[in-house]
Amino acid sequence: MNLENIFSKIEKTDPEIYQRLDTRRQVMHRFTNLGGKFILTAIPFALGSMLNKAYGQTPTNIVDILNFALKLEYLESEFYSIAINTGGFIKDPDVASFNLIAQHEAAHVAFLTNTITSLGGSAIAKPEFDFTADGQYHTFTNYQTFLQLSQAFEDTGVRAYKGQVQGLISNNDVLTAALQIHSVEARHAAHVRMIRRANEASPNEKPWITANNSNGVNSEQAAYNGEENVMQISVDISKLPGATNLSATEAFDEPLTVDEVLAIIDPFIV
Repeated sequence: MNLENIFSKIEKTDPEIYQRLDTRRQVMHRFTNLGGKFILTAIPFALGSMLNKAYGQTPTNIVDILNFALKLEYLESEFYSIAINTGGFIKDPDVASFNLIAQHEAAHVAFLTNTITSLGGSAIAKPEFDFTADGQYHTFTNYQTFLQLSQAFEDTGVRAYKGQVQGLISNNDVLTAALQIHSVEARHAAHVRMIRRANEASPNEKPWITANNSNGVNSEQAAYNGEENVMQISVDISKLPGATNLSATEAFDEPLTVDEVLAIIDPFIV
């Protein structure tokens, strides 16, 4: 069996094959080490394992995850766009911050849309939103309500991206970009919390989540459920030297599933 010829044909079909795996030399070395009389029977399994590593995650699954993220980014982008375009609604000290956050969210929408298209998928259309949640909130007439929902949306975004990392792990480029968005959402969440602290003169507001405390966003408690977890990889981190139960919960953001995220944002989608 001419392995050199097999790899040459694979490489012609997919010139980026070794970006998904190791170097060509390392791949060839592994196959030549199979050796002995078992090589003919072992090669098909080894090839199957190699190709599974390279292409194991189907593009459809990745596109589905990106469309899920896109729905959340549509919501955040529209939320800030309406607030900014409601003349005089955002307080002067906060205008620059929310203008920048709005630009970030719009960039996320554009990036996800283009990425989905480049992968051969179809980006979902932007839903129609009702940020009063059918009259439950006075979102763009009460500034504190706006800030509370902003915090809840940003905190949800952080946990949503974390919940989808495993599904993107087979595509390094997409995974890297998703983690970059995740970090930006985390900075948004921290900054919005500090804005709330300044506007509400609340000394208890922190730039991170403590236990499952919603800090006044009580109607969106689902965005914080599970954050009281202190177990990480079977280790109770609250028992570590210098740690407390509360500091242990603050040290990690917990992931949310797709269903959990949709339950949080669906009341705002018409």
